[in-house]
Amino acid sequence: MIQQPSLTSWIVPPPPGSRYDQLARTPAHRWWRPPLGTVLIVVVYVALTAALGLVAVLVAVVTRQPTATTPGRALFEDPVLDLAFQLVAIAIMTPLVLGAAWLVQRRPPGTLSSVAGRLRWGWLLRCVPLAILAVVLGEAAQALTLLATGVSPGYGWAGWSEVLVPLVMILLLVPVQAAAEEYAFRGWVVQAFGAYLRNPWWGILISSGVFAAFHGYTDFGIAYTFGFGVLMGWVSVRTGGLEAAIALHAVNNIGAFGIAAVAGELGSALAQGSLPWQTLVGTIVQFGVFGVGVVVLARKSGISVEGG
Repeated sequence: MIQQPSLTSWIVPPPPGSRYDQLARTPAHRWWRPPLGTVLIVVVYVALTAALGLVAVLVAVVTRQPTATTPGRALFEDPVLDLAFQLVAIAIMTPLVLGAAWLVQRRPPGTLSSVAGRLRWGWLLRCVPLAILAVVLGEAAQALTLLATGVSPGYGWAGWSEVLVPLVMILLLVPVQAAAEEYAFRGWVVQAFGAYLRNPWWGILISSGVFAAFHGYTDFGIAYTFGFGVLMGWVSVRTGGLEAAIALHAVNNIGAFGIAAVAGELGSALAQGSLPWQTLVGTIVQFGVFGVGVVVLARKSGISVEGG
């Protein structure tokens, strides 16, 4: 009688002392596993988002919710519903990459989170105040630069009746969306290249290019998203996990969507494209504060950058 392999025997952990980007380089690694996992993730993601869109359209028809006719909208005319749909559609990437790590690469899914084999919640929460500081200082630098060059920062106040629901939705869904992008780009892609290469910068740079292409920015916007991806990839390798990257990504997106919601212009926040050159000043400040701060904080917190 043939004995079926147990779930524990299916999982092959990475060697002790592995760096974050090399956690997919387990004894079970074969050259075809990362490409196969990537294809599987993309195919299933496309199918699930199509199904999600179909369900949303059916619900919109039943509830008589107008669907999008304005260019730039994904599905709904209501910007709150439209943003919620887009955030949920991105969030489903997390279970897909975790599932591919287990099913295709035969490794603990938690190795996508960190060298500890799990998401280090304490470390993530310690990074949040630093992320808030970096985002606030970056936003202030950007606003001052805009004002100094005769451009309005565009702040406004739409009133509590218009702001409360969007803010609650943003606070609930944006962290999940931001984490999903980190698991996909800084987790799966960086570790896929780390399974072959010892230099982490190949994975960091290529994942940053894919990350920039995933967004719809042009000119200075491309520089921003690519630079953001490089910073997130670097801090992930430097701190041994995705926690710091998730913290900054979530705070940054909450700030961006929150400012638009408070001004009553959430619909414009969904449209990407060109960014003014003044945004680069805020970007440099934000990246510098967080990059330096996270290294200091990780050292003081005794954060491990290698698996045990």
